[in-house]
Amino acid sequence: MNASLKPVQPSADPEQRARVDLAACYRLADRFGLNEGIDNHLTLLVPGYSDRFFLAPFGMHWSEIRASDFLIVGFDGKVLSGQGVVEDTALYIHQPVHRLSPQGRCVLHTHMPYATALGMLQNPRLEMAVQSALGFYDDVAYDPKYNGLAFDLHEGERLAAALGAKSVLMMGNHGVLVVGKTIPIAFERLYFLERAAQAQILALSTGRPLQLIPDPVILRTVAQFGAGATVGGRDRAELHFDALKRVLDRAQSDYAS
Repeated sequence: MNASLKPVQPSADPEQRARVDLAACYRLADRFGLNEGIDNHLTLLVPGYSDRFFLAPFGMHWSEIRASDFLIVGFDGKVLSGQGVVEDTALYIHQPVHRLSPQGRCVLHTHMPYATALGMLQNPRLEMAVQSALGFYDDVAYDPKYNGLAFDLHEGERLAAALGAKSVLMMGNHGVLVVGKTIPIAFERLYFLERAAQAQILALSTGRPLQLIPDPVILRTVAQFGAGATVGGRDRAELHFDALKRVLDRAQSDYAS
């Protein structure tokens, strides 16, 4: 195997492995401009548990988060380990989504620019007009009802209900929620959602109508995506995430500390 494509060697400890991957997720989101100041949150259920999750202490910039920084927060809002504070919306959005979404082991909430801009339009739909959008066919839910800040569990439960069994929720006038059963899957969805939204916003900015892809081609391409989900026996999302972690290993290796 080419040395540059060697898989990242994970820790044998599932909790440490999860911490490193979540720290990488924060650093990569910052690197790609998907964050907004110290706001928004990326969370992951602690391996072996269904009632507690990792969360970065509020006040840290995503560019400085390390694996050792994460709090472990119970579904009751109590900090079970780590030092720092829990921001209200982190608990009230992420706890219900972890609890109620069938794919919600990893929950990523961001105000990334292009997907958020799409959610500000009267028609916020991600149109099937570019190949990267086809990967989201029938997997995006829309919540057009901006309801203020999530300062109670009822609002988080409303958002979780709007998400349902899909992996993406476009939050009107707000941002996005992306969920996945693993960090690589969730981050891959987040990354390509922003790229698809960026392409759509740029195309719309010309003032010319979108050229939509015909339904038969959409369905055939979606099937091709499924058939090509692995390369050389490895999941594409895992290959992508390993490549991105190698970038971090060269530039910001402290994320894993």
